[in-house]
Amino acid sequence: MAQTQTRTVRVVSLAFVAAALLAGCMGSGTSPFVGVWGDTSDPKQPSLELKSDGNATGTDGCNRLMGSWKEDGKTIAFGGFASTRMACEGVDTWLSNASTARIQEDGKLAVFGQGGDEIGTLAAGK
Repeated sequence: MAQTQTRTVRVVSLAFVAAALLAGCMGSGTSPFVGVWGDTSDPKQPSLELKSDGNATGTDGCNRLMGSWKEDGKTIAFGGFASTRMACEGVDTWLSNASTARIQEDGKLAVFGQGGDEIGTLAAGK
């Protein structure tokens, strides 16, 4: 009986190891957009976190932003942002007007407004 239990434990252990190795060999499938963009250590600077579930949160340098995003090839489209409505003097709240974005060759996230004009960029976060 003890040998059977030992053998069962070994088989189950090997199955877990094999599953872990196979999972590591498969790509994560994570979008290059997922992650933090901008400087989150300075609340007066715009930043954005794009989550793998399609949610987006961040700040425009004044107000908190909450919304959604969807990848379409090399571009993402934002589903619009809900935000707080604080009045902050001297802060350019351009990020709250984001419509689409794409990663540039320099690795920054270029953000575009409704008219298709670039309204700003965010460096990859740390």
